[in-house]
Amino acid sequence: MSLQNDIAAVVSSVGLELYDTVIVNEFDETIFRVSVISPDFEDGKRKSVPLEQYVELTHLLNPLLDVTPPVSGEYRLEVGSPGIERKLTTLDHFKKSIGEKVALVTADKDKIRATLKKVEGDKLFLENDDESFELDFSDVKKAKTYFEW
Repeated sequence: MSLQNDIAAVVSSVGLELYDTVIVNEFDETIFRVSVISPDFEDGKRKSVPLEQYVELTHLLNPLLDVTPPVSGEYRLEVGSPGIERKLTTLDHFKKSIGEKVALVTADKDKIRATLKKVEGDKLFLENDDESFELDFSDVKKAKTYFEW
């Protein structure tokens, strides 16, 4: 099994879903970020994750990462939410963002703002004020969720 799969199994064991893992360097410090989301919805929106679950998950992941470190050298582990506005880089990210507003840039440099309605295969089904339409995942060059205040 890969480290990503091991992390996903630990995350699943506390009733959450793994959204992403990423290694970043900030202020001369290496950070291994594990982003998780709740699989549950309430009033059509994904439920938030209580702080206690992030703490519990951090304690469960530490021994795993001690045995199989994600990077060589020193790093800091951060476990948290991917945020309300986040990049969408994989088809799985899109699947986990159904029902949210997304901003996309296509291969043709078209800019689209719409609500992601569903994902089937590699097709994204979107809807804005004017129309419903579909887009191939491969045509998306840049994407993120956004929040309207």
